[in-house]
Amino acid sequence: MTISARYQHGSNVMTAQPDGLVASREPVLLPIMAPRLQADCEPNGRISLALWGAGTLGTVSFSQLTGPFVYGPNRVIGKAGGVYVAQTAPAMVIRGVRGNRVVAAKRAAWWHTPEAGDATARASRNGDRRSFELAWGSLIIEQRGDDLVLSVGASRGEAEAALSLSVETIVAEADAYVQRCDRLPEADPVLRSMVIQGTHAALSSIRQDEHGKFAGLAAGQAYSAPARTYYRDGYWTLQPLLQLAPEIVREQIRLLAVGIQPDGEAPSGVILSGQAQAIAWDKFRRGDRVYAGEHLRQGDWWSDHFDSPLFFVLTLGDYVAATGDLEEAKRHWLTVTAILERYFAASGPDGLPKKPNHDRDWADNVYREGYVSYDIGLWLGALDAVARLGKTIDPELSGKAQFQAELARLNLDRALWMKTGNYADFVNSDGFAEDHLTLDSLTLLRYRATSDKRALEVLEAVAKRLESRSNTEQPYGDWGVLCAYPPFKRPKDVRAKSAFAFRYHNGSDWPYLDGVYAEERLRRGLPGARYALTRWWEMCLANGWAGPVEYYSPPFGRGSLLQGWSGLPAHVAVTYRDVLLAGDDDKPASNALVLDGA
Repeated sequence: MTISARYQHGSNVMTAQPDGLVASREPVLLPIMAPRLQADCEPNGRISLALWGAGTLGTVSFSQLTGPFVYGPNRVIGKAGGVYVAQTAPAMVIRGVRGNRVVAAKRAAWWHTPEAGDATARASRNGDRRSFELAWGSLIIEQRGDDLVLSVGASRGEAEAALSLSVETIVAEADAYVQRCDRLPEADPVLRSMVIQGTHAALSSIRQDEHGKFAGLAAGQAYSAPARTYYRDGYWTLQPLLQLAPEIVREQIRLLAVGIQPDGEAPSGVILSGQAQAIAWDKFRRGDRVYAGEHLRQGDWWSDHFDSPLFFVLTLGDYVAATGDLEEAKRHWLTVTAILERYFAASGPDGLPKKPNHDRDWADNVYREGYVSYDIGLWLGALDAVARLGKTIDPELSGKAQFQAELARLNLDRALWMKTGNYADFVNSDGFAEDHLTLDSLTLLRYRATSDKRALEVLEAVAKRLESRSNTEQPYGDWGVLCAYPPFKRPKDVRAKSAFAFRYHNGSDWPYLDGVYAEERLRRGLPGARYALTRWWEMCLANGWAGPVEYYSPPFGRGSLLQGWSGLPAHVAVTYRDVLLAGDDDKPASNALVLDGA
């Protein structure tokens, strides 16, 4: 929804504290993601509850908490009471309140059409406990003195087991989780709080099924119906997990491998819904002509994305580099081979693959055909990964990948370097070039596709044109790092949200791309990384967004809260902690732009 924008000096909705938590005098929405339970909690008296793999279960109203408030991952503490979420079971407690009305969901998601008789929950009451059984899950609330305990489950049994946790246990688990996210305690309040919230975004993406088994990395809080895990979102989300939970990365690789076709094609994501949701989703998919055309198979979320197979190879390469577990690469080598053959076939004699004219890569509102800088950067990263892994597993494919990488690097500048001093977003087969500067073209730098000279030129261009504090042509002042500027030349190349300048792929700030940019500066010893790492988080604080956002811009507001890949800046900050703690010569701006409205 379009919302207005205004500058306010010293009037942030939220303020970072020295302990890394965030204070607010007014209640703001707390997004909640635990391994099973998901919720949107409004401390002034309302919470909506959902379950990974099942969908929306219901809404509970309660007597409001009073401020001031202190926010942390999955936790808010008020003047008297607070919200605490367990980690070992789908349960939570709201302390210091009384439960009021419960409204069970009529359907699991907007697309869900329950069978006859399934839309009405079976409600029961036993003293201070109220239970609601739906065809796709259960919700229970129980008043324990001044504490309101809530639990959810795929079955009543799971919800009742979760409800058996004591209030003290729930609070202890919630507090321990906040401490686990505090990975840079030496930092100043803004940087420390960003790292806490970014780590939370990554850790909370780790989902479980009702048996405690890993059930994919969620892209964010808004991705539970149908439950799905993405190749690209997952790749950026799992970067900190390579150190924090490498076994989860291994299991994610195995889940993603299931979605790859024998010819190397892969969807945007793999659907991981529970049984009831899976049946309902497939019924909807098959009955809708548009969705059936986009989601070709029951397990596909948006079939045939150009970047997905490359992210699978990159994930595998990163995992082996972090763990030394070459056996995992051997397990998937036939899939890796199929992927490379697919892109060899899409490449010409210059070694550079051409993307078909569709909107199926990360910029899924943009029709990019031909040479696409972002995709070619991924291709070169994948080639390098196969060249490394294949030395032991498959020397012939390793040599072929190395040759192709050398060929592609040799021809890259001829294909994509522009007189404007940057790599084009894309160059069509007919010669048209969308020559504006994009942050996603930094995949070329991340995977060493360019010379050092070119890399420095690109980073200088980004600092001047995409950092809003330096770009006086864009009309909104100092608000973050644009993902693209100037806006797309041709209306026919963009659709939906990206059809508007400064919106979505057409110029919004995407924190995950900020992390990619900051890391390239830090890797080369350049100042100015802190701006990219923290300006987006300063905007979250200014506007009362209690969690890493998917994207935002002044004229259009924010995307989803608690987005997994938006934890990448936190990972970069921890990786380069010594440099950042020593100080950055390029200090961030102090003004905060508040996006007003709803």
